[in-house]
Amino acid sequence: MNASDTPVHRRSALRAGAGAAIAGALIAGCADRGDAAGTSARTVPTAVSPKNPVTATTRPAAPRPAPAPHRFPGQSVQIDHGPRDRARVALTFHGQGDPAIARTVLAEAERAHARITVLAVGSWLDEHPEMARRILDGGHDLGNHTQRHIDISSMGEAEAYAEITGCAQRLRRLTGSIGTWFRPSRTRYATPLVQRLAARAGYPHVLSYDVDSLDFTSPGAAAVTRKVAGEIRNGSVVSLHFGYADTVAALPLLLTEIDRRRLRAVTTTELLT
Repeated sequence: MNASDTPVHRRSALRAGAGAAIAGALIAGCADRGDAAGTSARTVPTAVSPKNPVTATTRPAAPRPAPAPHRFPGQSVQIDHGPRDRARVALTFHGQGDPAIARTVLAEAERAHARITVLAVGSWLDEHPEMARRILDGGHDLGNHTQRHIDISSMGEAEAYAEITGCAQRLRRLTGSIGTWFRPSRTRYATPLVQRLAARAGYPHVLSYDVDSLDFTSPGAAAVTRKVAGEIRNGSVVSLHFGYADTVAALPLLLTEIDRRRLRAVTTTELLT
């Protein structure tokens, strides 16, 4: 372990960056658009020959391939937590809302060397397509949270399937993959019908959670922190949301608490691998 990975360093980084990051997100308010993620570049030498001296051209690097859904033997179709014998947890975020706040959440996680899982809403990706690549380029999981984020449990088979595949198509177009996970909208657990439809769409598992932060009720950062800290343990999958100022304010405190307990915040794929 190098010095930058020690708990003390990580807590110092959180304290140093949290205030500025939170202020930036709150000032951003309800911005409709964010800057597209920057494109990296690489230098590619041409072939050497007497008539073709060594030259260099610059072109954009190919984006990192997006992972596909995994099948985890021994796990049920519906997963709400990982192994209890390993000091890992997964922070999962419903991907919708102000992209400025979303980018702040991602930056806070990365500053603490944490990785998260984002379940994106298809209509959100339509409005902010750059967010798909921003999430993946940060080393996070990206999954499907239906196309319109309405109550999937109340839908008939055709409409529910269209909600799943609609978001899957957006993810494939933007990243080359349908995403690593599917989470149903407006419900903690998928019905048997929705589980079957998700499998038909290419998702072997449905991702639930065992800790609900209730951040979407805007109870205040302290309440969000207390709720999660009081329930999180080895293997927990925590439900959080983009788009809420309370979540941004609570995240540095949550990450510090996770670190204090010697837990590691990883993607859901890493949690189960």
